[in-house]
Amino acid sequence: MSQLFRRKSVNVMISQSQNKTLSRSMGIMDLIFLGVGCVIGTGIFVVTGVVAAESAGPAIILSFVLAGIACALAAFCYAEFSSAVPLSGSVYTYTYATLGELFAFLIGWDLMMEYVLAIAAVATGWSAYFQSLIAGFNINLPASITSAPGVGKGGLVDLPAMLIILAITALVSKGVKESIKFNNIMVFVKLAVILLFIIVGVWYVKPDNWTPFMPFGFNGVITGAATVFFAYIGFDVIATASEEVKNPGKTMPIGIIGSLAICTVLYIAVSAVLTGMIPFTQLGVGAPVSLALESVGQDAIAGIISIGAVMGITTVILALIYAQVRLSYAMSRDGLLPKMLSSVNTKTKTPFKNTWLTGIIAACIAGFVDLSTLAHLVNMGTLAAFTLISIAIIVLRKKFPELKGSFRVPFVPALPIISALLCIGLAISLPGITWIAFVIWLAVGTVIYFVFSRKNSKLNN
Repeated sequence: MSQLFRRKSVNVMISQSQNKTLSRSMGIMDLIFLGVGCVIGTGIFVVTGVVAAESAGPAIILSFVLAGIACALAAFCYAEFSSAVPLSGSVYTYTYATLGELFAFLIGWDLMMEYVLAIAAVATGWSAYFQSLIAGFNINLPASITSAPGVGKGGLVDLPAMLIILAITALVSKGVKESIKFNNIMVFVKLAVILLFIIVGVWYVKPDNWTPFMPFGFNGVITGAATVFFAYIGFDVIATASEEVKNPGKTMPIGIIGSLAICTVLYIAVSAVLTGMIPFTQLGVGAPVSLALESVGQDAIAGIISIGAVMGITTVILALIYAQVRLSYAMSRDGLLPKMLSSVNTKTKTPFKNTWLTGIIAACIAGFVDLSTLAHLVNMGTLAAFTLISIAIIVLRKKFPELKGSFRVPFVPALPIISALLCIGLAISLPGITWIAFVIWLAVGTVIYFVFSRKNSKLNN
């Protein structure tokens, strides 16, 4: 039992990280753009309209505020950990230092599932947007190569989804500077497109469309908050970048909280303009933003928004691949996964083999697997991570008072407990099949831990 819950010294972790060759080249704006790039994707272009039409009406603004508060509680925990323990691996590393090896491995295993499935799912969404975009130029790809088998569209493989994953994998494998530069450009374009919608759309807002403001009652606002909560998923990937950031003790908390604040403001602004332009009952479509612009005669702007959506989803794929590779890199460095995954290419200063292995697996899933039944597992993985880090911050304060970061979570243990309870409540609302798949995945991980990871752990030495 003592082996299962053995903890790794933070000082040992830091000394190990200093012996590696990952390049510290990221600044505050790079971190914020990484977080915004992962969070702002299809959520702002799709979820806003659907939730307004089906759950909250114009009061979706309040739904985003409530969801933002719930995410902020978890973000505070990430911010303190990332400044006190500035290492790759995110919640896996934090758990290893506080709750022990078995919990650390299982949450790392859980996050690996989350990231890989999320990469595949987002790439599938990118493929759909891309096909819609080129169809506007009368370019139609054969049905056999535009969807995975079993989706019901007669496809044999979703080739666009596979190709975008492999293209981003090639970029990430070249180096952090190249990846971050590309991400920053794409995020800048995405933000410009969103601001363009707000600036153009605000002139067509009719206050009468905000009445009734809360057509589904406060219960509708709560239901909407539970739904849009998942539109925030992604800010935690910033925590995986700790070993490639300049002065992580100060910049990590700013990057995590700053990106979440920007995303919350954008979600609220887009929701307010969107529900003010046309009645909320008309927004339950796949492209509500474009619909709103077309309804006021701004077809050209609607086309620009579609281009922005494609670019926006591209940055989500990049951030998720980056996060998955850094997580498995940290687990491999600790001996819990094969050594190959922590080998760093001397030229690119990246885990080159790990990056390509991740990209190829995700591309195969996106190309050949119907993800509709697996999508909720991404949400389950995130909620499990948020729950565990909320508990771990309490342990950190009690067991390791000497580890003081530049940011401190206020009102410990009250806020972390509230954060954990909120996440557990949301997880309980997920379908039963999701829980079954989640338990099976953790069971497989437990077998791998006892067969391989426990005996190969660096703590055995």
